[in-house]
Amino acid sequence: MIHSIDSFPGRTILSNGKSYLYFGGTSYLGLQTDVKFQNLFIKNLKKYGTNYGASRKANLQISVFEKAEHYLSNLVGSESCVTMSSGYLAGQLVAQTMNSPENQFFYAPEVHSAVHILSKKQFNSFDELIAAVEFHLKANKSTPVVFMDSITISNGAYPEFEALKKLPLKEILLVVDDSHGIGIVGENGSGVFKAIKKLHPKELIVCCSLGKGFGIQAGAIFGTKSRIEQFENTEFYGGASPAAPAALATLFDAAAIFKEKRQLLSQNIQFFLDQLENHELLDFQENYPAFYFSNPEITSYLEKNSILITSFNYPKEDSEFISRIVLSAAHTKEDIRELTRLLNSL
Repeated sequence: MIHSIDSFPGRTILSNGKSYLYFGGTSYLGLQTDVKFQNLFIKNLKKYGTNYGASRKANLQISVFEKAEHYLSNLVGSESCVTMSSGYLAGQLVAQTMNSPENQFFYAPEVHSAVHILSKKQFNSFDELIAAVEFHLKANKSTPVVFMDSITISNGAYPEFEALKKLPLKEILLVVDDSHGIGIVGENGSGVFKAIKKLHPKELIVCCSLGKGFGIQAGAIFGTKSRIEQFENTEFYGGASPAAPAALATLFDAAAIFKEKRQLLSQNIQFFLDQLENHELLDFQENYPAFYFSNPEITSYLEKNSILITSFNYPKEDSEFISRIVLSAAHTKEDIRELTRLLNSL
């Protein structure tokens, strides 16, 4: 059932005159409705305005962009970083720039459409992808470029990246979409860059949305200095308006809030697992706030009992039905008790 609401969904929502607990979406730290975070954003909004619609290549340069990119690259552990107005645009900048005769694309299962180029094949399993990459390396001279999401339902990605370890990474350029990891996982919310870098791929590029873990409308790309310069020297980058300066300024102003919220989220995840009697009911990763299942009756049962979760065909109408329970730092212990009470009664 589709629910239409008139405000941003927090831990509760009002739909058709009925109040629901909400365990869905991607506001993992609950920042969008947090008063302290909002006040920081408003302060920066007054300084930088609501939007900056000029090219980053223009003769007038606002220093907050470079400051934010330096902050992000230090956090993640990359040589360099460039920001865009959205995670989708960041992914497309990477994919379209890398789409050349020198490279051969390979898409892992569940990879986000943000990094897709039309007509490029997506594999149904990591085993298929690994076999295809190995065959390509024996028969071709072009560099294999493997695209994958850092957080997936199936095994192979975060936290152990077992599937990656089976690939000949020293011969592969690896592109990872960390939209659902950065701000949430890794030291200080640094995401997966450092963990994957330790596996020694030939080259690592990480792109992401900053709207999920950091609560701002922006995207980012991380990599070597020379690779980031390549992205910056494209018409794609030069012709696009950047992220709002106020949003990027809030990144470093809200560092203490991010830390506090990550701690609360971790506590909520542990409390949920402690209260849940049957862990096999759901698929989930260690210390991560999303819990997946495929039984539509669970969704209906929760909705009848005033709990809404994320459940829809994604990313297209004919795509697989995605159902997941999402915890946030904004949820209270009472919210989680009510959720687990219902799940334990199944």
